[in-house]
Amino acid sequence: MTDPISFTSTTPRYGLPLLFAGQSQKEFYVNEAHALTDALLHAACEGEAADPPATPAEGETWLVAAAATGDWAGADGQIAARQSGNWLFAAPRDGMRMFDRSTGQMLLYRGGWQRPAAPAAPAGGTTVDTEARAALADLIAALASAGVLPVA
Repeated sequence: MTDPISFTSTTPRYGLPLLFAGQSQKEFYVNEAHALTDALLHAACEGEAADPPATPAEGETWLVAAAATGDWAGADGQIAARQSGNWLFAAPRDGMRMFDRSTGQMLLYRGGWQRPAAPAAPAGGTTVDTEARAALADLIAALASAGVLPVA
């Protein structure tokens, strides 16, 4: 006997809902898929927090920190996006990039969000090379401007 045909109900990477032939309330599933796509496409977040903001704006996106509370309880490590007065959650995947507006930095997800720290400017030493120090300061500033390092 052959196995019955089985269809998945969501996409494998981000869990976007899929439609079935003859499905009722298709607009609900299509709208949910569009809302998640809107949050994840060219992703940008306001920052990382464990508590949801008191008065979030529509379209606002946050990284949910550990020990989340309130509407975010149980969504630790996920991306929370405010859509139509509700929070939609999506789990990040390896290779995903997100712009953090609070630090002006691009983040990379690789088993967790990677946030490179800015190196300290050179100081001290027995021989001071002002040209080398100026070049290092310019390099650090360029990396911060490109979103690789946090803005100081």
